[in-house]
Amino acid sequence: MSEHLSDPVYHWFLPTGGDDHAVGAGTHGGIIGADDTSPLPRSATHRAPTLDYLTQIARAADQLGYAGVLTPTGVHCEDAWLTTAALIAATRRLKFLVAFRPGLIAPALAAQMAATFQRLSEGRLLLNVVIGSSAAEQRGYGDFHDHDARYERAGEFLDVVLKAWSGERFDHRGPQYTVEGGLLREPPATRPTIYLGGSSPAAISLAARHADVYLTWGEPVEQVAEKVAKVRAEAARPIRFGIRLHVITRPTADQAWADAERLIAGLDDDTIRARQASLRSLDSVGQRRMLDLHGGDRDRLVVAPNLWAGIGLVRGGAGTALVGSHTEVAARIAEYRAAGIDEFILSGYPHLEEAYAFAEGVF
Repeated sequence: MSEHLSDPVYHWFLPTGGDDHAVGAGTHGGIIGADDTSPLPRSATHRAPTLDYLTQIARAADQLGYAGVLTPTGVHCEDAWLTTAALIAATRRLKFLVAFRPGLIAPALAAQMAATFQRLSEGRLLLNVVIGSSAAEQRGYGDFHDHDARYERAGEFLDVVLKAWSGERFDHRGPQYTVEGGLLREPPATRPTIYLGGSSPAAISLAARHADVYLTWGEPVEQVAEKVAKVRAEAARPIRFGIRLHVITRPTADQAWADAERLIAGLDDDTIRARQASLRSLDSVGQRRMLDLHGGDRDRLVVAPNLWAGIGLVRGGAGTALVGSHTEVAARIAEYRAAGIDEFILSGYPHLEEAYAFAEGVF
């Protein structure tokens, strides 16, 4: 049985690595594997992530009723902190789900940055703690921790952040961080909500300890329900659950599936094989689960009713989309709700147009 704490929440996505009408080798990815040494190609219709374009998307999301926008982190995109800070004044109600990697910044400084953001935005910051799925990319940032060590460090990082947010002077001595006389003179009036994802035992353990919202990528409902039950049992406390999905929703199912096919029509087999091999080299358990849904096979892309994995042929991270009529997409969302999902972080190509398609057709 699902245990919802409130009504469902819908977020959108800021494509800070650029946007497009179709997915290709350069979609949502830069150097993700050890053998990736050059920038990936962009299409002729690529939309650069300029401040003007991102402002259009943020304002649309604000006006359409989305609760917030997720901003990614990595070498493929603009810095999430700077980008979202630049959008505070352009929006009124919209919250910013800022993805960041805890190993790349001191926790006391992160606590101060978050507190500043909360004051300047009047409480509109959400934090997505990303541990990093590519060891090669992490090394490029100067981080040589392995997968499980990154999760252990993230737990201690969040311990320090929470101490700083208390507003009390504190000391901390741990295996990763030492703080003497730490003090955040102006802690946030409202503590930012912490979002954490991951499918490995280390990820679930960290989420059970620190997450306000546990995130999963868009697996079939049965697999999502299993994750929800596992995290809920380990957390043994109230926790919300969110899912990251793309959407292709149209007045009719035929229109939606035709647009889904057009989205990947330009992909050739060599590009798919190369990207699948690169994505398979990552140490992310969640990424492997995404890849295993289809195995890189164009004939296996419908992995559940109205759940299509075509985007995951080349895109890292979230690789599935809800595809269908507005009524069908709404029905699938209801099924995820019944499985325990409280929050939906959605996206589509191009992100400006699809924000309207979902809001006007499904909301």
